[in-house]
Amino acid sequence: MSALFPPRRALLLAAALLSACGAAGSPSPAMTPPGSLGAEPSNVFGAYLAGRLAQSETDTRTAADRMLEALRGDPDQPEIVSRAFVAALLDGRSEALRLARRLPDNQAAALLLIGSEALAGRYDRAEQRIRALPRQGPAVLLSPLMLAWTLQGKGQTDQALATLRPLAEGGRLRGIHALHMALIADLAGRGREAERAARMALAETQDASLRLLQLAGGVLARNGREADALRLMEALSHGLGDFALAASTEAGRRALIAGRGVASPAEGIAEAELALAAALRGQGAGEAALILARLSLRLRPGFAPSLLLIAEHYAEERHPEAAVAILDQVASGDPLARVAALRRAGLLDRMNRVPEAEAAYRSLAQEAPEAPQPLVRLGDMLRIRSRFPEAVVAYDAAIARMGTLGAAEWPVLYARGIAHERSGNWPRAEADFQKALELAPEQPYVMNYLAYTWVEAGQNLERARTMLERAVELRPNDGNIVDSLGWALFKMGDLPGAVRWLERAAELEPRNSVINDHLGDAYWTAGRRSEARFQWLRALGLDPEPGEIPKIEAKLRDGLVAPPAPTAQRND
Repeated sequence: MSALFPPRRALLLAAALLSACGAAGSPSPAMTPPGSLGAEPSNVFGAYLAGRLAQSETDTRTAADRMLEALRGDPDQPEIVSRAFVAALLDGRSEALRLARRLPDNQAAALLLIGSEALAGRYDRAEQRIRALPRQGPAVLLSPLMLAWTLQGKGQTDQALATLRPLAEGGRLRGIHALHMALIADLAGRGREAERAARMALAETQDASLRLLQLAGGVLARNGREADALRLMEALSHGLGDFALAASTEAGRRALIAGRGVASPAEGIAEAELALAAALRGQGAGEAALILARLSLRLRPGFAPSLLLIAEHYAEERHPEAAVAILDQVASGDPLARVAALRRAGLLDRMNRVPEAEAAYRSLAQEAPEAPQPLVRLGDMLRIRSRFPEAVVAYDAAIARMGTLGAAEWPVLYARGIAHERSGNWPRAEADFQKALELAPEQPYVMNYLAYTWVEAGQNLERARTMLERAVELRPNDGNIVDSLGWALFKMGDLPGAVRWLERAAELEPRNSVINDHLGDAYWTAGRRSEARFQWLRALGLDPEPGEIPKIEAKLRDGLVAPPAPTAQRND
């Protein structure tokens, strides 16, 4: 989902939420020393420290286990209560609600209690809690939205819409407030108002997220504008992103807008929390985003957008097993089930469970016969594992599903070109690279691969040099591209230029075996024999490809006695 809040504000909100939760920083000065904790102090303090360490590593399960263990040993220690609450909330534990009642000054606890009141239909009490929130941190943005939904829960639709209308007409976040006006009016059966607000939300929001398009499209469809809604969903199907998979078929597009996206005030509050979570996540505030996503999930169990966001957080924090477990909670009939399945297959690939990942990609490709995404990801997985002919087959099938190729599809042609070249089919590889450049002129990685291969083959050298010079201009700090230019100059006999650029490449990528090998060749040819042997020895210690090891060893023994035949430096 795209960010819905300004970057600076989002980061400030994240900091406020985390500080209010006690989820970051050092123990407070009031933290009781280890020796004065309750029963069995060493065990309590050890569990506390283990929980802190686990939380710093985003291991939410262990963090919750250890913090709750520490709490059982010393249930009245304020620092442990606060951190046990956060740990339980981040891991989705039921204990979080009980602990929230002991933390009157904690914003996350207050938000959890507001949601609990809404779920129980106690809207008067929810309203009281909302009005008591401090005007700082996430409450600044969440309060109007939560208040509007609480008023709607009390049957006060006019007041709910009046709460949001000034913000939708003149606030900085007009799109999100207009969307929630549309959802409230839709739930109240006010079709015209709902449609008007939905169109306002679409007009006011740049880079609209899937969720915005889905919710607004649903409102339009329920008010006799199904064609407009389907056009929104059709727009989602373009490109190769994950969410395009959900809209790849007409049935999928209709499923996205079927039924009410928000069916109760509690679900409306969950939507507001999810929107802020997505915004914070987009600005790098992962833990604050996870807190809000967990809050939304408590209000709406099994809510696929929240599950996807939580799984994405775990995946980025290097907990793929936890991410897979979260994705497994997405219901098979959910409109986003295929998106979850695609991400799950990617995680299996990342965990090196290749047979499972391959089976998942192939199954998804059969389930969604119009969608290229599963086949593209399958091709990428096979190519990375040097199964180049099989990768070509997967890319061929994916491209056949794309129809007319546009600028967004250049990466698939580039990837297939690499697979063709590594399979020994240079004519087809060259054609793919050329076509990719037609779609995306001056794409530096395509220019680098094509020009470098020409240099290796002794073809089109002047054109290759020009292409590589332009690629370096576009990516001056990419050591692989800089190396390609230096190697082209070396092959063309420009030794001073070659040494200069290859030295620059080695500065940018000092642990790249190929670059150090190239620099050694250039030094040897320039008469700098000791430096050349140093570079070759360094290259040998940097995990070169198996076929290059005897070549480097021969140069260390005999020097450069023939023109070099190096391993291609490619971005595959």
